[in-house]
Amino acid sequence: MEEWVGQVWHRIVTRAARREYPQAAVRLDEIRQPASVLFRALGGDSGLRIEAANETASGARRTLLSRIAGSNRHVALAWRDEDTLRLPASIAWYAERDLNRQLYLWLAALATRTGSCTGDWLQQNAAATADLLSAHPGLAQRYQTLVDHHLQQRPDPQRLPAGEAAQEAMIRQALLEPASVQSPLVRARHAPQPVPLWLHPAPPVLQRAMEAADHSDPDQQQDDQHSQPVDSDKRRRGERVEAPDGRDGLLAFRLESLFTRAEYVPVDRTTEEHEDEDAQSALEDMEVVSVASDHRRVATRLRFDLDLPPEDNDDLYLGEGVPLPEWDYRQRRLLPDHCRLQPMQARNASPAGVPVYLQVKARRLRRLFEALKPRRHWLNGQADGSEPDLNALLDFNVDRLRGLRPADARLYRSFHNAERDMSCLLLADLSLSTDAWVSNEQRIIDVVRDSLFLFSEALQSTGDRFAMYGFSSRRRNHIRFHILKKFNEACNDVVRGRIQAIKPGYYTRMGAAIRHATGLLEKEPSGQKLLLLLTDGKPNDLDRYEGRYGIEDTHRAVQEAHEHGVRPFCVTIDEKAGEYLPYLFGSSSYVLVRNAGELPAKLPLLYARLTAA
Repeated sequence: MEEWVGQVWHRIVTRAARREYPQAAVRLDEIRQPASVLFRALGGDSGLRIEAANETASGARRTLLSRIAGSNRHVALAWRDEDTLRLPASIAWYAERDLNRQLYLWLAALATRTGSCTGDWLQQNAAATADLLSAHPGLAQRYQTLVDHHLQQRPDPQRLPAGEAAQEAMIRQALLEPASVQSPLVRARHAPQPVPLWLHPAPPVLQRAMEAADHSDPDQQQDDQHSQPVDSDKRRRGERVEAPDGRDGLLAFRLESLFTRAEYVPVDRTTEEHEDEDAQSALEDMEVVSVASDHRRVATRLRFDLDLPPEDNDDLYLGEGVPLPEWDYRQRRLLPDHCRLQPMQARNASPAGVPVYLQVKARRLRRLFEALKPRRHWLNGQADGSEPDLNALLDFNVDRLRGLRPADARLYRSFHNAERDMSCLLLADLSLSTDAWVSNEQRIIDVVRDSLFLFSEALQSTGDRFAMYGFSSRRRNHIRFHILKKFNEACNDVVRGRIQAIKPGYYTRMGAAIRHATGLLEKEPSGQKLLLLLTDGKPNDLDRYEGRYGIEDTHRAVQEAHEHGVRPFCVTIDEKAGEYLPYLFGSSSYVLVRNAGELPAKLPLLYARLTAA
């Protein structure tokens, strides 16, 4: 009974202290696409991703009910950095869904003007608002509606202490007349109440990783294939802390000294192999995620757990490597010879045939793709040709005897040896993420291997020129480019043996691989050149090739491919591909295969559709 009364009391007080309207909430997933289009249409940086903003401490004065309920301590506000535009995961500030939706769009529009504004939080947002309304007067009515409803939610300055009253008056003036703001916000004991129409006053800064010795090793461990991932649509601040030394364990404690789970405590604990069912809830409670390193050599652990080969047993290096440029979006220029691509070939690849379990599918694809193979045939009724067309000559003589004289006599025929003017290069991502399992029987690398087998069998039947390569990377000076089949090689058991020998590599420096593949296709005499990229994730590597840097370099490499007459097309199994592939390849130049197990059968059919014209 006591517990029931407590639960009822908690619900009543929490509901009374609530300042939002959950029934009218609009989630970011519902508005992400319109907000993205508006942001870019108004001049926003096309390379920025839209992600969910995490909640941060408000610091504003709370009402008595809020203190009793323990609520309204945190607030989710929008902000932007060099890589992302962060909008709240959901907005429920207003009682009407349409107003919450308009607030999302307003924040996306406002973010296009904040980069060049100076001053403190109040001055920056007021200047950005005034600039936006001046450039786009059509937004004024919507903005005024949002302001009118929000002012009704703000505290009355007459009921606040002097310093906070002055703050509130300045904020109200800035909301109503943004162009009139001249001075910065005055200081007070408490921070002002949040302004959802403005960007964050002090956005969280993601702390960069320390340049420690244990992070200089290029081999980074991945999550265990049997572990359960914990997903969250919020991005949190991170910090690096020193790991416990392993000698001081927790022996006893007093209950009143127990910390909350949001606080980092350097306590030695043994590794727990069972799944933590409360991990999702714990993650949601944390503002800052503390990460400690055990200072062990990651490469050694990788080789033990993932069976990575030592350098002596690595694949064969072919040549000294190929220097390639890389695009630095911060400097807005190509860095010449910044990367080195190393052509490689499997060391112990033995000739092999098509696997038994794929032979039936291979035969069906060969029969299907034989219909695409050009046929040799005679063209009759030609004005010129290699020999007379007897039927046309007979018709001509009959018409002449009847007194008819055709103006255009086509009395010859010629032999036409039709050929598909097509070259295709299939570039497969062989990064370490392909070691993940997609089912109880197959890993991603197994699906990729089967796809290469069936793809090669299908294209062999068409007579099209094609090549196949795989790639992974380990920093900019070691981009592994595995040769599976060159354009001038026949698809035989040697090639199949190389396909059978592929294995997960390291990371995904996609831009350099696309540039080298474009260079190979450019040497082909075919009129149509297709670069087919098969991947399971976004570009990444260790040396700053992460986030926007990798995205921008890949985007630039795709643009260069188009300039050289190569058509890039991406096939992915990444469920989050819609967040970055439209920017990289264009909305019509990629396809998502949601069921990875269907990729081997779908890849050849996709090629048939792409080359049908």
